[in-house]
Amino acid sequence: MSAEKVKLIPRPSHERGHADHGWLKTFHTFAFAAYTDWNHMQFGSLRVINEDRVEPHTGFGTHGHREFEIFSYVVAGELQHKDSMGNVEVLKRGDLQMTSAGTGIRHSEHSHGDKQVHFLQIWAQPGQSGLKPQYFTRHFTDDEKKDRWAKIVAPLGDDDVSTDREAAGAAPVHAPLALYASLVSPGRAVAHTAQRHKAYLHLIQTSGYNPGNATGGAVTVSVAGQQTTLREGDGCYVHLTPGVEIKVENTGDRIAEVVLFDLE
Repeated sequence: MSAEKVKLIPRPSHERGHADHGWLKTFHTFAFAAYTDWNHMQFGSLRVINEDRVEPHTGFGTHGHREFEIFSYVVAGELQHKDSMGNVEVLKRGDLQMTSAGTGIRHSEHSHGDKQVHFLQIWAQPGQSGLKPQYFTRHFTDDEKKDRWAKIVAPLGDDDVSTDREAAGAAPVHAPLALYASLVSPGRAVAHTAQRHKAYLHLIQTSGYNPGNATGGAVTVSVAGQQTTLREGDGCYVHLTPGVEIKVENTGDRIAEVVLFDLE
């Protein structure tokens, strides 16, 4: 694929939607709550990426959702999840929970313990409506992500995706979307061959809360001869065709925690 047909569109961290509620510090990649930006409403089936920090002993009270696939990826601290399906769970670093809201669920999420919890809240639009609500949980160690991609979410029906509530491997999602995570060491690179026509990359803000210009770790994203550099909190839209390689090289001085969405 020629470089002219590939598009890399940076999403700088400081341009994301942002709110500081005291108990919650949050960034919105896409329009969410009071943040509206018609240029960043969603990307394919990906509707929400919120990077949230919730202070100890606080959180999101019980509220409802329907017709979304909602998953949380815990970066640091502990997140307590409760829902109307009877699931009660404390999620720690490396844990991922997937709630297929379907016809409707109610849930709450709170910081657990005496430390702030830092996590990504992600929503995808399902490929069909009226699904039965379901809950899945998965755990991935840092070693599984060190200098390689760990597939942590994948479309239901993929050969390596289990529909068990708890299992090894990726959590199932009712959308044309796969999510990969990696911890890339300085000087190392990881590559992914795109399976679909879009990708979105996000470099997690692991060095600490920063509403200003992105600092901290750095990676360079290369696709078909085009490049862009991301710092912590930055993201990048990618338009491409299946089979094209996406390379992520750590060009900074610390481990970079990166997530990559491969989607339609």
